[in-house]
Amino acid sequence: MNGRICLNLFKLNFTVFDIFLIWLLKLRVESSNIPALRRGKHMGFAWGQGNIFVYETLFKATGATGSGSPFIHEVRKDEDIYSPILRKLFNESHHIFVGLQTIREDLPKTAHPLIRSVLLQVSILLAIELIWNLCEVLFIDAAPAGSLLLHLLDWVRLHKADVDEKARDVLQSDSPAEHRDYWDVVVSYVLQGRLDEARQMLGKKATLTPAANNIFKMMDNLLSKMPFYNPGGTQTLTEFDVKWRHWHEEVDRCLQDNSFASNQHLEVLCKILLGDEDTLLEHKDLLGTWYHFLVSRLLFCHPTVKPTELHYYAQSCMTMFLDSRSAPEPLDSILLAAFEFDIHQVIKDCSIALNNWWFVAHLTDLLDHCKLLQSHNLHFGSNLREFLLLEYASGLFTHHSLWQLAVDYFDHCLEFGRVYLELQIERVPLDTERKALKVLRICEQRQMSEQVRSICKIMAMRALRNNRLGSALSWSIRAKDAAFATLISERFLQDYCAKGTFSDLDLIDNLGPAMLLSDRLTFLGKYREFHKLYGEKRFKEAAKLLLSLMTAKIAPRSFWMTLLTDALPLLEQKEVIFSADQTYELMFCLEELTSSLNTPSSDSDKSMQVQISSFPASETFM
Repeated sequence: MNGRICLNLFKLNFTVFDIFLIWLLKLRVESSNIPALRRGKHMGFAWGQGNIFVYETLFKATGATGSGSPFIHEVRKDEDIYSPILRKLFNESHHIFVGLQTIREDLPKTAHPLIRSVLLQVSILLAIELIWNLCEVLFIDAAPAGSLLLHLLDWVRLHKADVDEKARDVLQSDSPAEHRDYWDVVVSYVLQGRLDEARQMLGKKATLTPAANNIFKMMDNLLSKMPFYNPGGTQTLTEFDVKWRHWHEEVDRCLQDNSFASNQHLEVLCKILLGDEDTLLEHKDLLGTWYHFLVSRLLFCHPTVKPTELHYYAQSCMTMFLDSRSAPEPLDSILLAAFEFDIHQVIKDCSIALNNWWFVAHLTDLLDHCKLLQSHNLHFGSNLREFLLLEYASGLFTHHSLWQLAVDYFDHCLEFGRVYLELQIERVPLDTERKALKVLRICEQRQMSEQVRSICKIMAMRALRNNRLGSALSWSIRAKDAAFATLISERFLQDYCAKGTFSDLDLIDNLGPAMLLSDRLTFLGKYREFHKLYGEKRFKEAAKLLLSLMTAKIAPRSFWMTLLTDALPLLEQKEVIFSADQTYELMFCLEELTSSLNTPSSDSDKSMQVQISSFPASETFM
């Protein structure tokens, strides 16, 4: 974790302990335990790519030293990226992330429905979907009083769908009104504000009990008259509130008059419509969660609740619903922070509770694009959005294929993204030439010249070891490495001397301007051109080129004898190929070569030597 970026969290109330705890909670220990942690020993650690090494130190509180454990424990994070279930999620959310970076207008209406559709594909992420949808309602949609409750009802219905399964069982039975789950379904419909469906279900019971037809009609009348706010209508919120209060008073009168005393179930429904807390809490099994209790309570007691009032009702409902002897679960704390409109606390709690950075990174990015994180900008370094995206992308880079997704995340981290990408991409194993080309394209598109050269050198070295001279030369040219191109050109010439033919003719014939990278490569290309001219019986052009290779000192001195030997068939032609001046130049070259051979240890007799050991031996791009 980049030290400078870590400091940014301090500005957002993240302590050193928070940062280390968040990181550790995302880790998976390879061994079963770390004994020194249980014994309260001092531990040292070293950060790696996607893991840390933890070991016991010799330090003691008294200042003395003692014997430490010889074991080093590897602790890995972001194990979820290796889950085949989540791989589709990571790929789909990557496309949405990239698209979101180009959106400027109408963000709340265009971005979050796409992300919601991805979440629905993965059942394991139900808790995350619950948090995400609530953040949509509270932070992105930012619904005002009146509309707020409607959004919360939709949220509860989406995540409390077991009533539909029960209803199907009831309706498919021979006698729905006599089914054991009949009243549970009716009450559940009412608790979720699905009053039309509750009325339809009650109608089935009314037909079986003609004597009680009047009280069923009375309940049906109350349910049908319950007002719901219509944001697109002409009614103001104040007018709605007056109408709702009149309805509420009518329900209260029915209860006070004992209108439903003859039917226990209808009386319970009447109490629920009044928002009686004790009655609501008696149906914990149907509510299931404290936040369902919260929404039902708001529906029947405070339908015009304002966003600023939510935290009060949320806290009280959680306290009433949960067992006072047990602490809230992490999910409860996250939802409560959301109801308190504490965006930062939601992100912090999710970072601790969830076992990877996927959710917090994308949530923070969306909130940032909606300009909801302006108050959390920092005075230095990276912001919270960038920190989380960098952590998430760094985890992706440890995966054998998902690393490609991480590149786009780094691209959209303007401050530290480039640095992270350069560090991470150097550690991508270049297992195949295809993978190397992928990495190379990424580096070339971003003008990462050092990484481009390093990749090409590694691949050229590997090809050379496998005696694939053409591939080695191609990679060295791409790396613009003159020394290595010279070495490989020498190997081509040695092979020619040994076999009498060139290998990889297509490459040599199409060197073009690349042959100017080194003198030896230029000679290789030109010498091959001489052979082509000779083969096409263009003898005069071939002779001129052959002579220029020696007189211009392009050809290595060790190869002059081969060139002079190549000149013999031209001299033996019936037609005069070499002019008198050219023949004198040939004779001068022969004399110079003879003279140099008679001078021991002459510098001109030494060919250029390039040691293989001077190039990277690792096959991993470092």
